[in-house]
Amino acid sequence: MTITQIFKKAQRQGRRVLIPFITAGDPDLETTKRLIFTIAQNGGDILELGVPFSDPLADGPTIQAASQRALKNGLTLKEILDLVKDIRAEINMPIVLMGYYNPFFQYGLERLAQDAAKAGVNGFIIPDLPIEEAEEWLKHSRKHKLDTIFLVTPTTPLSRAKKITQKSSGFIYYVSVTGVTGARKELPKDLIANLKQLKQITRKPIGVGFGISSPEHVQRLVPYADGIVVGSAIVRIIEKGQNPDEICAKVGKFIQDLAQATKIKN
Repeated sequence: MTITQIFKKAQRQGRRVLIPFITAGDPDLETTKRLIFTIAQNGGDILELGVPFSDPLADGPTIQAASQRALKNGLTLKEILDLVKDIRAEINMPIVLMGYYNPFFQYGLERLAQDAAKAGVNGFIIPDLPIEEAEEWLKHSRKHKLDTIFLVTPTTPLSRAKKITQKSSGFIYYVSVTGVTGARKELPKDLIANLKQLKQITRKPIGVGFGISSPEHVQRLVPYADGIVVGSAIVRIIEKGQNPDEICAKVGKFIQDLAQATKIKN
């Protein structure tokens, strides 16, 4: 199922799209595999799978630490693609790789698009790739029918946001805060107004991420966003877990609670 189809399906069902994030290889690749099944079985709609990187500029301490744990295991981009390929026969949930441009460039953009499509990846989020420098990647990603999801932030001028929404496919990723990822107790005061403004310039689905850490946050965003990304709060559960069984059980319960909160209330 494609990312676009997921958003349409959720709309028909009277709910929003839940987009959980985990870091590939944290705490190890086998647990990541189990977690993907757990997320799919408990209400996750699209998986955002983090590609570990030594200098993740958009990520806060929680996801940075997850990247470091995965890199200590010697995880490679090829292993992540192999993992997606391995589970694809059993998992229909779209998978988006979230990673930074340097490892992708080193791998080779054309080769990456080709290998990712073969493995069953649906799209990419590349936070440090601005639209002005994205044409080479977009040429290859479009050829292989991969979505590229660009980010709009609270400081993005409306004129630039329009250009970003035109280039973005799958959905628009709206960053709820100025700063890095990380679970927060309160949502920003200007978030709702910013989402309403963004809705006026695009018909593409809008997913909101950064700082969303509870079912209450999700429920509050349901009237204004098409998709809701939850990352650091899940990664923190993984970090604190004693073993894979405990990690999967707790993540599964949290995903269920978040999925319940995505329903549109009449």
